[in-house]
Amino acid sequence: MIQTMFRSEDLPPQDRLASLNEIFVNSVHPMRILSAEPEDFRATARGLDLAAVDVVELTCSTSEVLRTPRLIRRYDPELLCVVMAVQGGFAVSQSGRDAVLNAGELALYDSSRPFRLGLAAGGEAMTMVRAHMPREFLGLSADHVEPLLGRSLPGAAGVGGLLSQFLVSATAGSAAYRPPDLPRLGTVARDLLTALVAHHLDADSAVPDDSRRRTLLMRIDSFVRQHLHDPDLSPATIAAAHHISVGHLHRLFVTRDTTVAAWIRHQRLEHARRELTDPALHGVPVHRIAARWGFRDHPTFTRAFRTAYGTAPKDYRHNPPNQPLPT
Repeated sequence: MIQTMFRSEDLPPQDRLASLNEIFVNSVHPMRILSAEPEDFRATARGLDLAAVDVVELTCSTSEVLRTPRLIRRYDPELLCVVMAVQGGFAVSQSGRDAVLNAGELALYDSSRPFRLGLAAGGEAMTMVRAHMPREFLGLSADHVEPLLGRSLPGAAGVGGLLSQFLVSATAGSAAYRPPDLPRLGTVARDLLTALVAHHLDADSAVPDDSRRRTLLMRIDSFVRQHLHDPDLSPATIAAAHHISVGHLHRLFVTRDTTVAAWIRHQRLEHARRELTDPALHGVPVHRIAARWGFRDHPTFTRAFRTAYGTAPKDYRHNPPNQPLPT
C-alpha cells in the first residue's frame, strides 16, 4: 500500500532537485528543499496514507528542507509532525532549538512555526520517517506543544520505542495491508503520537480516555511479549510494571473478551507451536521449547497444548495440521 512518490533515478540529474522541490512546495504544508550540490542530488520518497495520520519515508543525500514564514502564510493545516532517523542522521531546528538525530531518535515539529531539517549533514545518505496529524487531535494548543519542538526525544524504549517500532514496521510491511487496515493503523499511530506528547509534557489528563486505554494496552502487549520466557510473568507483575492495579489491568482486557492469564497462555502456546514445526529446531526437545516460553513443567505444557490444539506437542511436531485449531 505504500506508494513511491519520487525516485531520483527516474529523472535526469539536472531535474531531480527541482522536481522534488515542486512536490514539497505543493504539499499539504508547503516546504522547500535545497542542496548545495544539485547535480549530485539523490532521493527516494514513499508515502503511506493512514487516514488520520500521513506517513512518509524519505531517503536523501545532503540537503535541507525549509518551511518559512512566507510558506506558512501561504497555507497552514496546523499539523504536528514527528520525524525519526532510521539510518544515518539529520538535524531539526524549530523554536530556537536544534536537535541532531541519530538512528532511532525522534523529534517533533509544528507546521505553524518555521523550521529547518538538515538532511544527511555528515555527507552520507540518510533515511528518515515522518508522520503528521492535525494538531486538534491532541486536544492541546500550539503553545502547550511548543516546549517539545526541536528537541531530541528517545525512541528506543517506552512510548517512544512503541512509536518508533510502529513507524518502521508500517513502512516496511505495508504490502501486507488491506485497504480496511489503513484507518485502523491510523488510529494506532494517532494514539501513539498523542501518548508521546502527553508523556513528555506530563499531560496525561489531556489525552482522551479511549486513546490512553489503547496506548496502555499496546505498552502491556509489548511488555508481555518481551517477558513470555519468564515463568513468573503474571497479572500482578504486569500491573506493577505499568503502575496500575491488578483490577485496572483486568478491566482493560474485558474489551478483548479474554482474561490476562488466558492471553499470556495463548501467546506462549503460539510461540511454542511455531517452534515445534520449525525444521531448524527439530532436534530441540519439546520440554526445552516449553521452558523457553515460560512453562514451568512439561505436563502443564502438554495439557495446555492439547486443550488448545487438540493433540499432544510431540504428535503435533511430527504431523502438524494445515491450520492450528483455534484456542
